[in-house]
Amino acid sequence: MSATEADFLLESRGRATDLGAWVIGLAFSRDSALAGFALGDGTLRLSEGWASVAAHDGACLAIAPDAKDGFVTGGDDGRMVRVAPDGTATELAKYGSRWVEQVATHDSGLRAAAVGKAVHLLDGKGAALKSLAHPSSVTGIAFDAKGKRIAASHYNGASLWFVAAKEDKPRLLEWKGSHTGVVISPDGTHVVTSMQENTLHGWRLADGQHMRMAGYPSKTKSLGFTAKGRWLATAGADCVVLWPFFGGGPMGKAPTELAGGDGVLCTMVACHPTQEVVAAGFGDGLVLIADIASGRVVPVAAPRGSAVSALGWNDVGSHLAFGTEAGFAGIVDLTRR
Repeated sequence: MSATEADFLLESRGRATDLGAWVIGLAFSRDSALAGFALGDGTLRLSEGWASVAAHDGACLAIAPDAKDGFVTGGDDGRMVRVAPDGTATELAKYGSRWVEQVATHDSGLRAAAVGKAVHLLDGKGAALKSLAHPSSVTGIAFDAKGKRIAASHYNGASLWFVAAKEDKPRLLEWKGSHTGVVISPDGTHVVTSMQENTLHGWRLADGQHMRMAGYPSKTKSLGFTAKGRWLATAGADCVVLWPFFGGGPMGKAPTELAGGDGVLCTMVACHPTQEVVAAGFGDGLVLIADIASGRVVPVAAPRGSAVSALGWNDVGSHLAFGTEAGFAGIVDLTRR
């Protein structure tokens, strides 16, 4: 396949630009109207006119969509910031010299920031609700679909908290080793963490059953469940690795592999919000979309020599955005003909 063929969707249905700095993450606003690209130079770039917003004095480290519109970011300046659709940046919280390495939000208005060993919860008005203490530095946070629980990964496992509990005592999900990120299944029945080793670990919450998903040639830094929770899509191999969370899986079940064969590492995955479709970004900059049922692969953007470092869909699944370590970024409108 030629570069022109691989770039067909980007050129015919999208737009792209060089943002000039590492794209550490991206998010679409919950109204699906705007995409925000968080950069290593501390700015947030908005898809409307590629406008630049000075969000942090240092580097952006994390980004999430805010409750209704706009974005929430964390930075190495110790600040949690909201960026409105018009580009106005407002400080929500400041945590001294500690980096705000993770942020998470829920459409109910809840916001969370991971700072050192603590997860700080804020309401929709920016008021502090509580701080949740952990035994070691928090490396990942995720709300469940209803916003009632929040999970945090850390050394030797993960902690699962009820947000509104009067007594802040988590359910500890233990497994020795360094856990580097966390996701909760859409139905709230499973928690899965990535690890410093080339493996994933999971827990079935109903009975505490452990699930170990191994065999990766590299660390898995990107993972996510498909819309109905049937599959867990992961990076970390030279293809998209999909673990089945149905029919008794994933234990005792072999994973499905999509879009592999060229030996280049898959660095990012993003599951479509309603369909059994996964977008994937690779170490050479290639971006593609794969249908799980048929295995059909559609290229989105050609390789440009820099790894895809950010990837995401809007909430209705009409637009896909991506960014690379070199700062190249693009958005594709899949509704256009």
